[in-house]
Amino acid sequence: MPEPRHLLSIADLGRDDVERILETARALDGVDRGELPAKLPTLAGRLVITLFYESSTRTSASFELAAKRLSAETMSIRSAGSSVDKGESLKDTVLTLAAYEPAAIVVRHPHVGAPWLVARSSGAAVVNAGDGTHQHPTQALLDLYTIQRAFGRFDGLHVAIVGDVLHSRVARSLIQALGLVGADVTLVGPPTLVPRSLEALGCERSSEISAIESADVVYVLRMQRERILAGANYVPSLREYTARWGVTPERLRPGQKVMHPGPMNRGVELDSRVADSKDSLVVQQVRSGLVVRMAVLHDLLAPGVRTGEIAVVA
Repeated sequence: MPEPRHLLSIADLGRDDVERILETARALDGVDRGELPAKLPTLAGRLVITLFYESSTRTSASFELAAKRLSAETMSIRSAGSSVDKGESLKDTVLTLAAYEPAAIVVRHPHVGAPWLVARSSGAAVVNAGDGTHQHPTQALLDLYTIQRAFGRFDGLHVAIVGDVLHSRVARSLIQALGLVGADVTLVGPPTLVPRSLEALGCERSSEISAIESADVVYVLRMQRERILAGANYVPSLREYTARWGVTPERLRPGQKVMHPGPMNRGVELDSRVADSKDSLVVQQVRSGLVVRMAVLHDLLAPGVRTGEIAVVA
């Protein structure tokens, strides 16, 4: 039996891998647009488990729907209300779930490296849906898909990532993914929240919000209130952060696209007038999440099925 394939980090992928997944997503996108019947038989009879130790709306819902659109059976486990509340370890939880012989386990966990433990313990294909402040590879892939739909290219595009980069697994994965496809990245925010070490990934770094002026895409990160308000002096206050680094209509030029991974703090990192504008890609990111996560499951579990040959359930 072949070893399972995993998606634990953007570092697992080369540019060819990214392009293959995005191509699969484009082929599957017709399902989401209603151009094809809504269900494909690709994973019929196979089990996909979503195992979430942190709160989630977009990621958990889109993975569950993605699996169902591919005809998989699904099981959703949340730490609250499970044996985790009784002190069960992640390893023992995974060993229990492995007894059901899942084809894939999608895991989100607050501790860096947890998905690697799941991969070693389960025998299933494992997808990292976020581990601590480390990685969130499918978010980066859906962001690339959204950008590609908006611009038709990556090479030479300039993306400014604004906000709490220090605590953001989204930012780390996205920086790596944009580097793979030839886009330029500038990190913008308070010096305490934009680590100098990330310059090693080929990024520019600025503490001035005016640095977003030349960007094609302004990617706004959530200010993580639970960390900012926990006593660490990252910024004097959320009010001052908004005054200096909040993305408002006045700080954007016409035609700049704006993205946010959600959930957003309206009026803190992003003005509602921007979030709801015609140049906002936030809703498209959510739509992209479904087809990209379908593509990831397809790529890991049905790699021999070409997208042009996918049969459709009538």
